[in-house]
Amino acid sequence: MKMARVLCALALFAGLTTLLMEGSEARAESDQDRGDRSSDQAVNPVVQWNKNLLVIVRTRGAQPPTVHATRSFAIMHAAIYDAVNVIDRSHKPYLIRLARPQRDASLEAAADAAAHEVLVALYPAFKATLDAELQQSLAQIPDGQDKAVGIDIGQTVADQILALRSTDGANSNPIPYDFGNAPGDYQSTPPNFPPQPQFTHWSHVTPFALEHANQFRPGPPPALISDSYSDAFNQVKSLGMFDSTTATADEMLIGQFWNGAIQNYWNEITQTASVAHGLTTAESARLFALLNLSLADSVIAFYDAKYTYNFWRPVTAIRAADTDNNPETVVDTTWLPEGGKNTAPDPSYPGAHATISAAGAEVLDSFFKRDDFDLNVTSEVLPGVERSFTSFSAAFDEASFSRVLAGQHFSFDENAGGRLGREVANFVVDNFLTSREREGEDDR
Repeated sequence: MKMARVLCALALFAGLTTLLMEGSEARAESDQDRGDRSSDQAVNPVVQWNKNLLVIVRTRGAQPPTVHATRSFAIMHAAIYDAVNVIDRSHKPYLIRLARPQRDASLEAAADAAAHEVLVALYPAFKATLDAELQQSLAQIPDGQDKAVGIDIGQTVADQILALRSTDGANSNPIPYDFGNAPGDYQSTPPNFPPQPQFTHWSHVTPFALEHANQFRPGPPPALISDSYSDAFNQVKSLGMFDSTTATADEMLIGQFWNGAIQNYWNEITQTASVAHGLTTAESARLFALLNLSLADSVIAFYDAKYTYNFWRPVTAIRAADTDNNPETVVDTTWLPEGGKNTAPDPSYPGAHATISAAGAEVLDSFFKRDDFDLNVTSEVLPGVERSFTSFSAAFDEASFSRVLAGQHFSFDENAGGRLGREVANFVVDNFLTSREREGEDDR
C-alpha cells in the first residue's frame, strides 16, 4: 500500500476517534467572508512562521547535522495547512481530518498554534523565543471562543503530524560510505577532503508525498568518453575554476550569490510572492505546504539518485582527467573551484540546487498560473547583494547554472536535477492539497 495512503488512513482513524470537537458545525461561510477574516492581521501568520523557522535553521548549531532542514519546513507547513484547512475546508486535507470542525474558529490562531507546536518539538532549545513569538502573534487576534478553538485545532493537528513523522527514518544514523577509486567514482574532495559524505541515509526517509524515493530517478550521467561529458567537463573547468580568466565578473558573482542553502532562497521567494499577491491565510498555508512538501521530497529523491550513481565531482574529474580515456579532457592536478572553496560532500549527479530550484519554480508557476513576476532575491552569503528577475523560471535558470559557475557541478548534473525537481513538484501539485470542487467532493 502506498505510504501516503497508509499515513492518511492512520491520521483519519486517529482524528475520528480521539479528536472529536465539541459543538455543532457552524453554517458554511462564503469564500469572501473567510478571506476577510484571514486578512484582519497586518502580518500573514504563515509567512511570519516561515521567517521564524528560517531564523532557526540559519542559527549555527541549531539544525542537527544529519537531519535535512527541508524536513522541518515540510512538517511545519503540513501542520499549518491541515490546521487551517480544518476550518477553511476549501481543499482536501494532507493527512489530518478532524471530526466536527468549527467553521467560526480563527484560521490565524490555528496557524500560529500549529507552527509553534511543531517548532518547539523539533527545536526545544528555542522554546522561550518561540513562546514569545506565539504570544506576539496571538495578541493580534481578538480573545474569545473562535481564538481558543483555533488554538486547540492547531495544537492537535500538529501533534498528529509530528506523531506520524516520528518514525520516518530521519533520525537514523548515516550509512557508512566507501569511496570508489575507478574513473568516474565519487571520491573525497579537496581542499578539505571530508572523511564521509553527507546524508547517506536520506533516501531511506519516508517521503512526504512520493510513493518511493526512486519514483522519478533520472537515468545515468553520460559516459566519460562521450562528447556530452567532455563538453560539460571543459565548460566547468574553464568557467568554474579559482581565479577564472574566462568567467565574466557577473558570472563570478552569480557563482557566489547562490552559494547558500538553496531551499532557504525559495522559501524567501515564496514569501515575496505571497505578500505581493495579497494571499489570505488559507491561500498562503496551501502555497507554503505545496512548496515545502515538494522541496522535502526533492531532497529525498536527489539523494536516492546521488547514491545510486556515485558520480565524481568536477574537482576530482579535472585532477584525474588522465584516467578517463577521453582525449578531449586535459588534466589539471591543482584545479580548485571558484574562490578555492570546498565542494559539497556528496556525489555530483544530479545537482541539488537545480532539483530544489526547479521544484520551487514549478510550484509557484502552478499556484499563480503565471511565470512572469518581478522579484528581487537576496543572498545568504553576500549580505546586501540583490539580484532581480522577471519570472520564477529565470530565477531557477540562474540558481541552477550558478553551480557550474561555482565549479561545483557539471551542466548535465543541473539538467538532470531540473527534470527531477519538476517531476516531483508536478506530482505533489497534481495529487495533494487539491480543490474539493475539482475532486467533486461534498463539504461534509
